[in-house]
Amino acid sequence: MTARRKLIAANWKMNGSRAANAAWLTEFRAGRWSCDVAVCAPFVYLPQLRDGLAGLAAEPGAQNLAAETPGAFTGEVAGEMLIDVGCKWVIVGHSERRALYGETNDLVAVKAARAFAVGLKPIVCVGETLAEREAGGTLEVVGAQMDAVLKRCSVVQLAQAALAYEPVWAIGTGRTATPAQAQEVHAAIRAQLARADASAAGAVRILYGGSVKPGNAKELFAQPDIDGGLIGGASLVAADFLAICQAA
Repeated sequence: MTARRKLIAANWKMNGSRAANAAWLTEFRAGRWSCDVAVCAPFVYLPQLRDGLAGLAAEPGAQNLAAETPGAFTGEVAGEMLIDVGCKWVIVGHSERRALYGETNDLVAVKAARAFAVGLKPIVCVGETLAEREAGGTLEVVGAQMDAVLKRCSVVQLAQAALAYEPVWAIGTGRTATPAQAQEVHAAIRAQLARADASAAGAVRILYGGSVKPGNAKELFAQPDIDGGLIGGASLVAADFLAICQAA
């Protein structure tokens, strides 16, 4: 099997403006990298992002999509609409969506399946809270999240997209799982994928998300089952995001 190509995905969350995005894109376009890159922005900035990334080895992504097909769902955005504006990737099941908006394991799996159905590449997020980790439940919690996804999406499909392990206690807190802690969970996820499809599991990219910065990226990405990063705060500064891409 060929080596998995590293993927670095920016998650701007609910940040940005047309002026700030333009400045970010100008700086980013001047950089160099040799990994796959996705930049996931708020819905309203996706056309600007599509145009700003044109010609680069980087693709625009959204941060969420509706579980439903287009119809009477006021305020929702369908996967078909994301495709229509040139979107390639979509984050599914981010811990903030799970914690703040009540997205269940099954809803996350349904959204991942919807993304695949319309031709989007989902970055499917899993991860545990601090209480769950301290109780020794990390692998059980993540395993249940993955079970839900594997009921609706095949490992072959996931190999065309990505998973992201994001320990909730390390998101936006400045705390980072040690490379060994992250690798343990990534290896467990890959083992779970292998139980479902041994031949395809080795091709699935599993990203780490949780306070990745230029200073810790290289050590994290050196782990055998960490295939890149889902970058939050550091992705808002183009120079920092480029440094993380170069670390990959």
